[in-house]
Order: sequence, then C-alpha cells, then structure tokens
Amino acid sequence: MKLDHLKADWNYPTNIKQGVGRIGELPNLCKDLGMKKPLVITDPFLAQQHMVAKVLSNFHDHDMHCDIFSNIVGNPTEQNVKDGVAAFNYGNHDGIIAFGGGSAIDAAKSVALMVGQTLPLWHFEDKDDNWTRVNTSNMAQVIAVPTTSGTGSEVGRASVITDVEAKVKRLIFHPNMLPSIVILDPELTLDLPAHLTAATGMDAFSHALEAYCAQSYHPMAQGIALEAIRLIKDNLLKATLDGQNLEARAHCMVASTMGATAFQRGLGAMHALAHSLGALYNCHHGLLNAILMPYVLKANRSEIEGRIRRLTRYIGLKDACFDSFIAWVITFRQQLSIPHTLSDIDITAKDACLIGKMAFNDPCAAGNPIPFSEKQYTDIFINALNGEI
Repeated sequence: MKLDHLKADWNYPTNIKQGVGRIGELPNLCKDLGMKKPLVITDPFLAQQHMVAKVLSNFHDHDMHCDIFSNIVGNPTEQNVKDGVAAFNYGNHDGIIAFGGGSAIDAAKSVALMVGQTLPLWHFEDKDDNWTRVNTSNMAQVIAVPTTSGTGSEVGRASVITDVEAKVKRLIFHPNMLPSIVILDPELTLDLPAHLTAATGMDAFSHALEAYCAQSYHPMAQGIALEAIRLIKDNLLKATLDGQNLEARAHCMVASTMGATAFQRGLGAMHALAHSLGALYNCHHGLLNAILMPYVLKANRSEIEGRIRRLTRYIGLKDACFDSFIAWVITFRQQLSIPHTLSDIDITAKDACLIGKMAFNDPCAAGNPIPFSEKQYTDIFINALNGEI
C-alpha cells in the first residue's frame, strides 16, 4: 500500500518529508545538508532492529559511512548527552540523524547543541535568556526520523533531559535545535506494540489538547490542535487494534507532529505533573499524560468549558458539552487499555507534597488555564491516584 494521496512535502515549521517509503531518501537528504559522515543516535532496542540495519545498508549503497550511538535511557540524562558528544567527536562526524521515539530525538538534539559548547548542559535550561549563551557556530545539523507517533520532538526547539542528581526534568532550549529536515514515514511505526502505540498516541493527544486549552493568543496553533485531536480520535484506536493499518498509522504520525507544532501556544498541568512523576518514578511520559488527562480537565473546567464545547462539535461527539467530552476521554482510554489511575501503575501517595511542589515549579505550569497552587497540584495528583473525577 503506497498511500500516494498522503505523500507530501511541507515547510512548516521545518522541512518535512511525509509519506510511505520516504526513509529511502535519507542519504540524499544528508548530502543536501553537506553531511558526509553522520552519527545515527537511537535507543538500544532500535539499534538492534532491521529498520536501523536497513538505514546503514542504504548509506553503504550510496558510498557513505555512518556510526550508531545508542547509549540512551527511556528518560535521557545529562550523562547520555555527554556520551553522545564524545561519540560524535571520536568519530569526526559532521551531522546527526535522530532516529527513534522522543527519548532518542531529545537526546540527539541536545548532543547536536552540545558539540559546539564549552558551558555545561544545564546552562542552557529554558529559563530567562539562557538560550543567548549558546555558541551557534559549531552546532550540528539534525535530520529527525521519528519511529513513534507521540512526542513530536522532531518539530521542537527544545529537549527534555533528566537531571538525575536533582531528580527533575529540565527543558534545554535554543531555536536552532529545530531539526533541519524531518522524515515522517509511517512504515517505521508498523512494528510498534499496541501498548506503545496507545501511550505515544495519547501523548500526542495531550499535546494538542493542552495547546488548544492554553490561554495565550495563537489562533494558528489552536486550529492545528483541533485537527490533530480529530485525527487522533478517528485513527488512534484503529492503529492500536491493527498495527498494520498503514493509513491510520500515517494519520497518527502527522497528528503527533501537529500536536508538537501547536504546543508553542503552551502546555499545562498534565505536562507539569507528568514531568514531575517521570523524574521520580521513571514512567512512560505518554502514559502519565493519558492517565492524568481527565483529572486535569476537571480541575480546569471553569476556564475551558466553552472551548471544550466547541471541540466536541468539531470532532463530532453527539452531545456538545464538557461532561460528554470527559466521558468520551474515559471511554477512549478504556478502549486503548490505558489504566484509570496512577495507583494502577504502582505510584503511591508518599511523595504527594513533593509532586505538588515540582509541578508548580515546572515550566509547563505557566501555560495552564488556571494558575494552580502547590496544594492544587497535590490535590489533582491525589485525585489521579484514587480515581476521583
């Protein structure tokens, strides 16, 4: 199945090659950027898979050489980035291919930043004007090749990196961290297991939903978020139940990229809590967002009810009201086998106050429709533990 009607080239927000089989263009796209010896950064699992071997073989057929770096954990750390920089320098590489899910792409973008810096990684955390410290002259170019449909990191200007010592996740930001080229090839997602298809898809949903509900003025992002939510509603369950449904996979992949494009409008309490929980419990980020979703929606009800009514009409729910949307979200999660509470994934209340404080201080909290206090974040966390909506 070629799905030629879904093949396209876009230049928003960067150069995107969308369509089945587009991964075959990778060597020529590297040459277009002047890369002669790129470093492929991926995760340990993908490094052993056929799709990566096929990429290496394709480079060989084009008389090009590349190495692989895969020393990356599920929530990438500063040490992972340091090791990636060392691998880049040791191999005299001249560019980076970020290949995989959000963890690999986030790590790759941070490596691309840090190969040109003398200051430590945390000096570029997304606070105040830290980004102006970056020496852009030696940053590496990146081609991003997502293999999941969730984080949308391929169109982001930041990376989420775990500070193991402080037990927090930090955003590393610079405008030039946006990859130069993105390849969206849905064939690369066909082997993604059902539970990861669901969790990453719900991550994309959370991006679009929080962007849609954010308070800042950005009608373009709001419109993109609406359509991303519709694509996920219509296709994520199909892709989860039938992993070989290439058309559903393609729509989910595009929706993921759209969600990340939209969240320049802002994120919110789902991500503030998910970042905090991920740093402490090392849980899958998309799964955390999926579980937290109805509890955060309910807490934000007074500020977002009108927007949610418009959303329900757009995505075709029978009853255009807030309660109908909450009910649909809960049913949708059940169909995807997403747990209903944080307790279901072995999170406990022992760190409740700390979670509230961490979420309150997370950068994503600034985009939430209601400026929650530490106690309110703690209360949402407790509700999500106990299933109280």
